[in-house]
Amino acid sequence: MRDHSVRLRLEEAEHFLSSHAVRSKESVGRNVSEPECPLRTAFQRDRDRIVHCKAFRRIKHKTQVFIAPVGDHFVTRLTHTLEVSQIARTIARSLNLNEDLVEAISLGHDMGHTPFGHVGESELGRLHGDGFRHNIQSLRLVDQVEKNGKGLNLTYEVRQGILHHSKPRGDFLNVDLVEGLSLEAQIIRVSDVIAYLNHDLADAHRAGILTECDIPTEIQSILGVGHSSRINTMVSDIVGYSTELMESGTGPVAIGMSKTVRDAMNALREFMFKNVYGPEDVGDEGKSARRIISALHDYFSNNPDQIPAEYNVRSESPKMAVIDYISGMTDRYAIRLAEELYPGIADVFNKRLM
Repeated sequence: MRDHSVRLRLEEAEHFLSSHAVRSKESVGRNVSEPECPLRTAFQRDRDRIVHCKAFRRIKHKTQVFIAPVGDHFVTRLTHTLEVSQIARTIARSLNLNEDLVEAISLGHDMGHTPFGHVGESELGRLHGDGFRHNIQSLRLVDQVEKNGKGLNLTYEVRQGILHHSKPRGDFLNVDLVEGLSLEAQIIRVSDVIAYLNHDLADAHRAGILTECDIPTEIQSILGVGHSSRINTMVSDIVGYSTELMESGTGPVAIGMSKTVRDAMNALREFMFKNVYGPEDVGDEGKSARRIISALHDYFSNNPDQIPAEYNVRSESPKMAVIDYISGMTDRYAIRLAEELYPGIADVFNKRLM
């Protein structure tokens, strides 16, 4: 019989968390019951399962915003994930919420992304009759694709956080949009935005698309000038505002921001949609990425026998096998495979990488 004293001590330490925190021993549980780990809480175990899975490994070669960039310092989907985790853990620790739960959700939230980021997601959604959303695919991966179709069997709380991290354009901090979500899951939603706004701005500077001077002065006057200043303003505001909500006992408890900082963040987000995200979608790289996704989808839909057998075992239909296979590809693998099947289709990327 294994000694569970280490896990029990860790669970007991969670007694000192905020009354609004989710405690691991109070988890709703897993879809399939299994013995507890003697050394880790349920959420720590989920974190480790995510870090060791194949889907997590692949995001190091997936686009964040700029597709197949040449420079060494552009953000990838993996470095984005790590930045989300760092910001989210800082907020959770400051609010005395469950840092392990926040870490597990943050590390798993983007594993369902396609090659070429949101451009690939949009194109695969157009081709797939039922649409495609990366957050839904992230949950699908951990539920039924990883571990040869067995899934990772994560806790309900981590799965819900992964599923609901995605946000609409506009003001996403409306409390109606987070009803029923744990505060830890809400932290991921806002940490995701803080991370991508700031590192995508840095990448836009690096790519020569924007300079710091292009950011409207009314946004800079509130959020600050520069990467670290903006992050510090947003995180500090969230901690201060959310602490007041948690301690006031009036109204719904939620992760929020003051109206001033919230409006500035939303304005910066809209600025990025207009000046970075939209142009990247319709530029040469975006158009080429869409052609590659479309060509791969057509080829494997017509040649399902060319899909690795493991995907046909994991997926409930040939149609989903195509989606699971393509969405799991890294940028470089998708480019190389498409070029082998349709020579010249990836010239935009090949010429740049020569």
